[in-house]
Amino acid sequence: MHEKVLVTREIPETGLRILEPFDTAVLHERPPERDELLEAVRGVSGVLSTATENMDGEVMDAAGENLKVIANMAVGYDNVDVEAAGERGVLVTNTPGVLDETTADVAFMLLLAAARRLGEGERLLRAGRWAWWGPKQLMGRDVWGKRLGIVGFGRIGQAVARRARGFGMEILYHNRSRKEEAERELGARYMDLDALLGAADFVSIHTPLTPETTHLIGADELDNMKPEAVLVNTSRGPVVDEAALAEALAEQRIFAAGFDVYENEPEVHPKLLELENVVLAPHIGSASIETRDKMATLAAENLAAVLRGESPKTPVQG
Repeated sequence: MHEKVLVTREIPETGLRILEPFDTAVLHERPPERDELLEAVRGVSGVLSTATENMDGEVMDAAGENLKVIANMAVGYDNVDVEAAGERGVLVTNTPGVLDETTADVAFMLLLAAARRLGEGERLLRAGRWAWWGPKQLMGRDVWGKRLGIVGFGRIGQAVARRARGFGMEILYHNRSRKEEAERELGARYMDLDALLGAADFVSIHTPLTPETTHLIGADELDNMKPEAVLVNTSRGPVVDEAALAEALAEQRIFAAGFDVYENEPEVHPKLLELENVVLAPHIGSASIETRDKMATLAAENLAAVLRGESPKTPVQG
């Protein structure tokens, strides 16, 4: 086929093999500069993008009238202007389902590490400053039997809840709508956001990024949490006001936090970098070999299907 395809980042070979029938160009490992992206999309019929590229109307217009599909290799698609795509007859797809369990693993990893001060302890040991074991040294918070509040009870939130059940945790959740079947399956209890934040020992965020969820957790919400509470975010960075979080952690108004996403990635609020009571990961939520292979495969299959005139597996819009 002579259809031109752009892959904006280096992706696993499983995805690239699916695109072999097309005239496929791959940029590089680092995120492309804006001018570079605008030049690279010219004349393409399909783009396989990642969450780091802003796929807006300007990019679509630069691609031209041949553009049929943007296959986003992520479950979230806040980086794609879906409305602009619809206006131009461009189909948008994403990769839901294949990364739920892996991201839930990372959320629970951050929860445990923050609660038990793992990052702080490892830094102490690596710096050669661990001189002895002590009865009061690095005392953290138990996870077993505590109360977990999940903000956003979709696939990933429910996967976290399943892990929490193994730790005997009481599960609270907040979502735009009730999930009664999941409530019965997981023994979860629906609460409004303020009540959940005030009741939970651990809060794990799993909402999509929308105008309504931007800074969903800010200074007031952090003040509503227990001083012994731990906050975890593996969704999107702007859901939490990073400056307010840094202040709350520094003043010990909450016990700790574990974060995998940031407001201005790859930048992290400088105050967070100075604090011991926060575990910081470099957006590795879906970064297992098996899961990234599945994401690349699904994104490529979606793109290829559209260019063959078929329906994609996971369209964002119809």
